[in-house]
Amino acid sequence: MHDAFPMPPAPILDALRAGLAIPAHPLALTSDGALDERHQRALTRYYHASGAGGLAVGVHTTQFEIREPGVDLLEPVLALAADTLRASDEATGRQTVRIAGVCGDTAQATREARLAADLGYHAGLLSLAALPDASLDELIAHCREVARVLPLVGFYLQPAVGGRMLPVAFWRRFAEIPNVVAIKVAPFDRYQTLDVLRAVAESGRAGEIALYTGNDDHILLDLLTTYEIPTDGSTQKLRFAGGLLGHWACWTRRAVEHLTLAKLHRKRDTVPASLLTLAAQITDANAALFDPAHQFAGCIAGIHEVLHRQGSMASPRCLDPNECLSPGQREAIDRIYRIYPHLTDDAFVAEHLDEWLR
Repeated sequence: MHDAFPMPPAPILDALRAGLAIPAHPLALTSDGALDERHQRALTRYYHASGAGGLAVGVHTTQFEIREPGVDLLEPVLALAADTLRASDEATGRQTVRIAGVCGDTAQATREARLAADLGYHAGLLSLAALPDASLDELIAHCREVARVLPLVGFYLQPAVGGRMLPVAFWRRFAEIPNVVAIKVAPFDRYQTLDVLRAVAESGRAGEIALYTGNDDHILLDLLTTYEIPTDGSTQKLRFAGGLLGHWACWTRRAVEHLTLAKLHRKRDTVPASLLTLAAQITDANAALFDPAHQFAGCIAGIHEVLHRQGSMASPRCLDPNECLSPGQREAIDRIYRIYPHLTDDAFVAEHLDEWLR
């Protein structure tokens, strides 16, 4: 049965389970809205040089609109990132985990999965936003069809940016798909986060499926917490292995350091008060980047603003020129720079930007 469901290479699985910092890759555009290949490659090199162990491309942070007719940027953007990562890996002896966003109805999603597989991506981050009214059986049938093409990373996307509610019963059945290798848990909600953890524990695959936080409002606390979930007379211990986050698309050098810190203190089974303070500061910074004050309207524009200030983007614009910073968001980002300089990596970027732009 498993033969019908392709698996990633063993080293990729091991790396996912060990825990990686996986930024969600933004889209670099010129001021007139065309793909800026030079800065797009520079961003990929930045994430690699920062120590990110994986990269997610064609996802929400890349702007789902890259798939729209007339835009048609999905294949160019996926190919550009894969090519740049291969060259960076060859130069350093590393192997970066490549994850492609997969969207749409079953026909579109399987088509995108085939494209990703052909381009050398190891797994697909499967969005179910295009199926808001599908039944549980229909959702699982959809996921299994896509899984026959490409290993899956599940995706609990928060409803505020297009996701849908997904119950424990869905996640339990999703976890039974043989080549589900990870789940990005990003409902920005503690109750729904626990639903996924419980489902994975009850599925019997807690040791196989890597859990990744996508809760940009709760990053460090997700990474530090050990969850103990009773199932059938035993207790399953689960942890988030790493993060797959839009927030980590900027200040990535710091993100890698924060994951390293979390792993260190998980081994020691102790959490110093200073890390709890840092966790709150990161959440404060995320409020400026992701714009919850305006229902996350500026969540991509906030990331672009930081990357533009650093020079990694020539223009901060989104595909929709009306998608921009919300009122007061620029000042909120200014405040984060002023009060939390230890959360930024501007000096690192300034030191290496010329080589990334080569």
